Amino acid sequence: MRAVVAFTADDVARARFAVSPSWQVVTSFRMLARTSTPAPFRTWVEHLRPAVRAAGLDRGWLAELVPTYGYLADLLTPCPPPSGPPDLTAELDVVRATDPDRVRLELDMLAAERAPLDPRRVVALRREPARVLVDVAAEVRAYWDLALAPHWSRIHAVLDADLLHRARQVAEQGTGAVLNELHGTVRWDEGSLHLVRRHCEITRDGTGHGLVLLPNVFVGDAVLTRAVPPEPPQLSYPARGAGTIWGAPEPDRPEALAGVLGRTRTTILRRLDAPASTTALAHELGLSPAGVSGHLTAMRDAGLVRAARDGRAVLYTRTEAADALLST
Repeated sequence: MRAVVAFTADDVARARFAVSPSWQVVTSFRMLARTSTPAPFRTWVEHLRPAVRAAGLDRGWLAELVPTYGYLADLLTPCPPPSGPPDLTAELDVVRATDPDRVRLELDMLAAERAPLDPRRVVALRREPARVLVDVAAEVRAYWDLALAPHWSRIHAVLDADLLHRARQVAEQGTGAVLNELHGTVRWDEGSLHLVRRHCEITRDGTGHGLVLLPNVFVGDAVLTRAVPPEPPQLSYPARGAGTIWGAPEPDRPEALAGVLGRTRTTILRRLDAPASTTALAHELGLSPAGVSGHLTAMRDAGLVRAARDGRAVLYTRTEAADALLST
């Protein structure tokens, strides 16, 4: 199945990247529910599943609204604001305020694909959406606190690293080139976005201007879309480095690279899958901040790392040249 979505020049100009905690919630919950788990996430899944079952979250509202495959309720992934840090609380405020007609439409879409797990819950949500959505949001928060909050600093760092990478691509190559590199099923061509092997339809009918692109740690090797008028369409794609959150893979020839760069600099480069400050690196690696700063300065001068200011902090990330060194 192929979808072709036409965009105007104004839409392209308004395209933006964002981080959404809600997207991490629904995709991580779906990963937990599936029988097959990608290798980097197996330890996390094995430890979390018993806790999720004990809390009853595997048979609650998330299980109702986020089936293992196919369409999931769009009301759970509201459009993130154009500015400010990722904020689950703000997103849950939007969930609770979902228009009742929208709720009923999405329940119809879910029912069209599978029988509901608990018809009584569906009836309650249809009749009293405002009241029931309070419970839905509370369950999302409970799942977040159990499954994602303990790991959010690492998850967020990977998502931020992806955003920095895409921002550099946009600056150097333009938005079209970035869209062509998001995923093998996404292609940008002459003002249209081509999406192949799509289960869920994405459309421009009634949606707002622009396109919101959201890196996702748990989406696997897939792209998910959302088109809910009057918001702009959303496209959630696999974040670079998602598999490193629970343990970065060793380079194929670490000793050879250490022989050239030195063991400490090689270790620092390996830890820069996600942006990190001098202080954070020093604390994590057990080194002095002054020593780490010296290594980072040398590697920045050599074109292996780059620095970007984030508020009062300076965050370092690897360059493409460093990525190539570590992959050889």
